[in-house]
Amino acid sequence: MAHTPARRRGRGLAAVTALVASALASVVAPGPSALAGDESISVDFSTAGGSPTYRASGWIYGMTEDAAGPADHFYRDVKFRYMRAGGAQLDSPGGWVTGKYDRRWNATRAQLLRTRSLGGEFILLPHDLWGADGYPISRFPGDNGNWTDYDNFLTRLIADVRATGVPVQWDLWNEPNITLFWNRPQAQYFELWRRTYQRVRAAFPEQLIVGPSFAGVPTTNGAWWNQYLDFVRGSNTVPDIISWHSLPGDPVANVAAANTTLDARGIPHPRPYQINEYGAGNEQNPGDGAWYVARLERAGADGLRANWASAGNLHNDLGNLLVRNQSGQHLPKGEWWVYRFYGSQTGQIASVTPSPAYDAFATKANGVVKVLVGGGGTTGNIAVDLRRLDATSGVVQDNQVRVVAQRIPHNNGGAVQGPITIQNSVVTLSGNGTTVNLPHTNADDAFTITLLPPSSRGVASVAVAQHSQQCLDNANRGTADGNRQQQFHCDGGDQQLWDFRPVADAADTYTVVNQQTGKCLDVNGVSSADGAAVQQWTCIAGARNQQFTLRKVTYSGNDRHDYQLVARHSGKCVDVSTISTAARALVHQWTCNPAGQGSPLNQTWRLWGF
Repeated sequence: MAHTPARRRGRGLAAVTALVASALASVVAPGPSALAGDESISVDFSTAGGSPTYRASGWIYGMTEDAAGPADHFYRDVKFRYMRAGGAQLDSPGGWVTGKYDRRWNATRAQLLRTRSLGGEFILLPHDLWGADGYPISRFPGDNGNWTDYDNFLTRLIADVRATGVPVQWDLWNEPNITLFWNRPQAQYFELWRRTYQRVRAAFPEQLIVGPSFAGVPTTNGAWWNQYLDFVRGSNTVPDIISWHSLPGDPVANVAAANTTLDARGIPHPRPYQINEYGAGNEQNPGDGAWYVARLERAGADGLRANWASAGNLHNDLGNLLVRNQSGQHLPKGEWWVYRFYGSQTGQIASVTPSPAYDAFATKANGVVKVLVGGGGTTGNIAVDLRRLDATSGVVQDNQVRVVAQRIPHNNGGAVQGPITIQNSVVTLSGNGTTVNLPHTNADDAFTITLLPPSSRGVASVAVAQHSQQCLDNANRGTADGNRQQQFHCDGGDQQLWDFRPVADAADTYTVVNQQTGKCLDVNGVSSADGAAVQQWTCIAGARNQQFTLRKVTYSGNDRHDYQLVARHSGKCVDVSTISTAARALVHQWTCNPAGQGSPLNQTWRLWGF
């Protein structure tokens, strides 16, 4: 849906360091000594900003034509903010200009209504409804000075939007500076802008107008960008939200240039900026995605991730954040897990000083600190200097904190079952701070750091059955006591995330609490029989049928994250019935295979959070 990028990943030192100062960056006093790192960033928790608004959590397209998929949790778990669409690629050629408007509008309407139901804002693309979606078309609005057909199009579109009863943002025309989307003179586009702006403003005085959605980034000497600003200033048609496409680009530098060009014309700001396509095709990985999150937050600009899909995939897969298995089940890629972590960051934003290639987004809330670290185009050690942890609440106890560092893998663009823990340890602070060293060996991977009280075990984990590569799952998201547990495709939902809470009187033993329901993994009826159901139940203090000992499994080709889950009351293992590889196969307890023999793997669970 965007023009083809010509981008080499990685960021130049000058482009980044020239604009380090921002609302989230400050000069801070030296912290504790850091281990040598190829690059280092610092976080100062004594300097706090506002609460996160998840301004990077938007996408262009990515929802099915009928808006039925992907599933709600893929949006809600990432604090979904924006969707931008208008029926592109449907029919091809399609849209008003070919007499095939209805299908594109019906898809747009369905996606609009679902976006609003999910709490997001919808950005409408009239150019796609017209039919200018990159497919060669015979006419553009205003050809030969005739605007009649375009005026009729606007009359129909305005009526259709009004009939939905919900507001949209009007992105008047996509990438009008390149011939793929606007194959006519600039003056004809300016007349389209003026006419459309006035019609929309008259029809919907309260709805926001977005533009120019420029294929490029603001510069002080770029002819098209500056001519556009001159025109909208002179015609009194300045958009409510000024937009452009960062493919590639640095949102911090982009915003600085936009401010300069608006200042030169007396156009008031700060006003909302919307980078409504960011992330070139070779930047769509966890490392670059996390970098863009940090830079959008630092710049104070809203972002919508670009979508490069075609051949029917544009209307699916959440803009390439998901893949589908052979049964059509959506599974998350690594970059989706980046946005999931970002969506979990609450409280106050902390100040970050970036390095040339890396940036971070950091928050502090009561009892937890979270840092998302990203960068692309390079590898090496990243030393993350965490300063002034005395300014956090409920995290430091007796001058100690628990540090959980996780790697979010790219996996060559394949499905990712969950973040992988690389450090989970209690550390003693020095000078109210500590340094976490992240071994960045794959340029496409990202990292997260979570600080918790020392008494906490750590972060939630998936549990992946090694014979089937499916996750321990609270069946059908049931909330009742006795709801059976099953294996199911690993989709990243909270029904598959488990908190392991240490049991005080037994080593390596935990109650296992489902994040969706807050209920405990439980062996039905305190049974000691083979085949007794594994279910969820309200947590009962001291109940041994809700306590599970992690027994390390070693075998050829295993991973350090592999365990048996042994019920304390019976000494039997959590087991997938009949070694089934089918989705929804039930989980029960069964006599444990001796640890170390590695088979059957239906008793071996990979706990990526450990």
